[in-house]
Amino acid sequence: MIIGLLTAVAASACYGTGSVLQAVGSRKSARREAAAASSTGTTQHGGPSLSSTAKAAVTWEFMVGTVLDFIGFALGALAARLLPLFLSQTVISANLVITAVLSIKLLGIKLTRPEWTSIAVVCSALVLLATAAGHEGGGSSSTTTHWWLLVIAIVLMAGGTVIVRMLGSRAAILAGLLSGLGFGALGVGVRVLNGIDPFNLPTLLADPALYAILVAGIGGMYLHTVALQIGSVNGATAALVVGETVLPGMIGVLWLGDSSRPGFAWVAILGFVLAVAGAVAVAWFGQPEGGAEAAPQPQDPLPADADNATDDTVRQSTASPTGS
Repeated sequence: MIIGLLTAVAASACYGTGSVLQAVGSRKSARREAAAASSTGTTQHGGPSLSSTAKAAVTWEFMVGTVLDFIGFALGALAARLLPLFLSQTVISANLVITAVLSIKLLGIKLTRPEWTSIAVVCSALVLLATAAGHEGGGSSSTTTHWWLLVIAIVLMAGGTVIVRMLGSRAAILAGLLSGLGFGALGVGVRVLNGIDPFNLPTLLADPALYAILVAGIGGMYLHTVALQIGSVNGATAALVVGETVLPGMIGVLWLGDSSRPGFAWVAILGFVLAVAGAVAVAWFGQPEGGAEAAPQPQDPLPADADNATDDTVRQSTASPTGS
């Protein structure tokens, strides 16, 4: 249990730090596209094009953040095997808190009293969850279930990507929800994956859950990048947290045999609800005054040296976690 908790906390730290760097890289690319008045920067619906998303992915900030994401993914996968999903996914989603705290030192942002209160709620909730968590379930499931997980992952990521691109700049909330569901499906896939213990490469490669993990992970990362580009408002961040924690937690309890300690079920439920509510509050109060973010428009006159983020832009960036 202790090793699992430490692994989940380390994954959360990687995701939280990577989120800040990815957000800076994504917005730097978006401002360059706007400054150049590039016709390929957005789709006809106002959303980021594949070209602009690809350019965001090659900024050094985004690349370093992506490396941290991969490290966080590996640690998160291990945590999902060692802990009940309702605990591992909730601890990992606490990267929202880590991002907010890191922003004080790295980005020079001052947190408000509601933000500090929300962070305290999340930390208290994690203590409750750690106290109440029992043994993780065996994670065994039928091959049919693994195929269904792959089909659902494909439908969510492929269909969601098309819808997000059609909605354009209005899709921040949906992109956040879909990326969270993708990261949640990834966690479920890791738990049920065959060929891991004991390790058997042919069995691993033949398991549809492996490909569900790849589809959900890549699709979730893409949609997260889109959300960062078009403006990750508080609703998008809250949707990601809910998608990444609530559904996997329920699946873990209902189908995979996760459980709390005898007599501690109410503590686990309370901790889970407080953790999600606190994480959403961190995102909500982290939204700066002045309304929601807006994606940069090509016609906006921006100086050529607009690569350096303003305080407001960076602050908005820190409201965006990764899957993460």
